[in-house]
Amino acid sequence: MRIMAFDIGDKRIGVAVSDPLGITAQGLETYTRTGDAERDADYLLSLARKYPGPVKLLFGMPRNMDGSYGFQSEKVREFAEIMLSKWDGEHDFQDERLSTVAAERVLNEAELDWRERRKVVDKVAAVMILQSYLGN
Repeated sequence: MRIMAFDIGDKRIGVAVSDPLGITAQGLETYTRTGDAERDADYLLSLARKYPGPVKLLFGMPRNMDGSYGFQSEKVREFAEIMLSKWDGEHDFQDERLSTVAAERVLNEAELDWRERRKVVDKVAAVMILQSYLGN
């Protein structure tokens, strides 16, 4: 089963997908949000439906360093509920603490300038969320 992971932010959503065996993670895209959550959800679901066979949706769930859920977690959960109201497949949530920080570090080490990093950091964070999930 493929798994499609999302790093959901206020402005952008990073998207990554696993191979059919659920072993590796590849970044798909960084989607720029439109301001219309329904439209954003429909677009992301259309990506998931392009893959043959079952796809599990995986949402990166932000947590505070003490493990508690904060304001951003509520925003992610609300967006996930919109997507899941239109999805009859499996889904899960994955702790995404520091995934964006780690993605920034990787991209900085690759010596990308800030404009290039901004274009791909959410996609790389989604890959890290998915890799973490696959490693469990």
